[in-house]
Amino acid sequence: QVQLVESGGGLVQPGQSLKLTCVASGLRVDLYTLGWFRQAPGKEREKIACVSRNLKAPKVNLKEGQIATSRDNANNAIYLEMPNLSPDDTAVYYCAATSRVNCERTMDYWGEGTLVTVAS
Repeated sequence: QVQLVESGGGLVQPGQSLKLTCVASGLRVDLYTLGWFRQAPGKEREKIACVSRNLKAPKVNLKEGQIATSRDNANNAIYLEMPNLSPDDTAVYYCAATSRVNCERTMDYWGEGTLVTVAS
């Protein structure tokens, strides 16, 4: 039974930083491709970053040079570090996993998401 649980969301002020955690059970993060996605209310889900199972360096698709993602094999988790948040970053953030090499719109497993609200 695969389960992905995100945590670390909440209300933050503009300019602050936030670190999200996704803990996986039922699969090993070093054997799967895992990624971060986000979805604002009424908007399409968009890909943020991806850690491929081919063990290549993590790829950031959104806000490259600012957002950082990493994999923690010891804790079977992945992280998402977001500095200098703005109101445009308000969304539900999801982690997802797939047996494929790349992160796609269709993933095999999804977490329930954690809400990040950026407001003064």
